[in-house]
Amino acid sequence: MNLQARIAHFFTLGAQFLNPGNSLLEQAKINTYQQNAWFLPHFIDHAIAQINQQYLGLEALKSWTAAYPSISSSSTDKKVGIVMAGNIPLVGFHDLLSTLIAGHTAVVKLSSKDKVLMEYVIDSLQSIDPLFKDLIIIQDQLKNCDAYIATGSNNTGRYFEQYFGKYPHIIRKNKTSIAILDGEETSNDLALLADDMMLYFGMGCRNITQIWVPKDYDFLPLINALKKYNYLGDEHKFKHNYDYQLALLMLNRQFYMDSGGILLSENPSPFAAISQIHYQFYSPDTLPNIDSDDVQCIVGKTGVPFGSPQTPSLLQYADGVDTLDFLSKI
Repeated sequence: MNLQARIAHFFTLGAQFLNPGNSLLEQAKINTYQQNAWFLPHFIDHAIAQINQQYLGLEALKSWTAAYPSISSSSTDKKVGIVMAGNIPLVGFHDLLSTLIAGHTAVVKLSSKDKVLMEYVIDSLQSIDPLFKDLIIIQDQLKNCDAYIATGSNNTGRYFEQYFGKYPHIIRKNKTSIAILDGEETSNDLALLADDMMLYFGMGCRNITQIWVPKDYDFLPLINALKKYNYLGDEHKFKHNYDYQLALLMLNRQFYMDSGGILLSENPSPFAAISQIHYQFYSPDTLPNIDSDDVQCIVGKTGVPFGSPQTPSLLQYADGVDTLDFLSKI
């Protein structure tokens, strides 16, 4: 399978995503939500739409691959082990796409949280071209690969280093995103920021979990913008987290603000629990000191635009590590 064919097949996959009569996809979405209540149907739809719009356009794929002259035109004999995360729907898709586009065989360990959707993608690719049956292998334990890409927590990252450290590898650990506000954001900016915070319940590494604001910042417009996500309180898993975090704040006599379903509290950590957003104050002459090891992206007027973190392009790699460059040079 040459590079042109690989690009064409992923473009075909995108067309299948758009097909309103795709009963297999609809059933996969239903089964996914039944098995993982964090993956709401409209969150799944958003993830699929983002993948289709940003990753699977024919010109986007051609332009992306043209920037890497070392990509093999034909299939290689290399196997790449991929340990997929499962925090948001189809989060492992970009690694699978990159590995196959590079011409390698993908040996995949699926996350139990996102197994149904990823199996649908793999089955679809294998239906588009049966050669993918030899190029995508699902395994519970990854062994005998030439390189590895593994995504997990800081704890699992240490194990990944131990197991895969002697091979070419990309190992990703905990990341989150923050926003720096100046108090002059428009209502549209804040509505987009609310999406950046609460899409996927805030569980993605590109979700905003901490904001930096001026000392005289008026939180009311932001709280009002967040109210559109108060419906998440109807989901029992989210409500359990909200009740627990609210109880902790009250027991500790800590000041907090509440949109009616989402909590804001002052906290130096960029990592916030589900249902909670942290904030910190800064003065105009002292910009925030951000630990880049923890942060995937910074949103704001001088950073990534509001509303864009969850729609990354093919070239916006996780942790800033160029996955396709790594794969093209194995």
